[in-house]
Amino acid sequence: QVRMVESGVGSVQPGGSLRLSCAVSGTPISLNAMGWYRRAPGSQRDLVATITTGGITNYADSVKGRFTISRDNAKNTVYLQMNSLKPEDTAVYYCNGDYRSGSFFGSWGQGTQVTVSS
Repeated sequence: QVRMVESGVGSVQPGGSLRLSCAVSGTPISLNAMGWYRRAPGSQRDLVATITTGGITNYADSVKGRFTISRDNAKNTVYLQMNSLKPEDTAVYYCNGDYRSGSFFGSWGQGTQVTVSS
């Protein structure tokens, strides 16, 4: 069974930075395209960043230039560096396989809350 444990919960002011981590167990992430998703209050869960097995990244327009996804295959961990945070980035953040690449793991972790507020 694949499990994801997200961490890096934080509350920051607009313009601040946070780094999220996602430790994966049960499958080697080196074989999977990975993604970070988020669900804002009252909204659906959206895919915001992806990284292929070869390290190619892609971002939603709303976070492009501010967020950076990376992976450490040796630690089986995926990261999301978030800079220049905005109030609209407030959401619960989740990692999972990139569903568009067929790598979705079928279940979700608990997610980690990010709050951007002055």
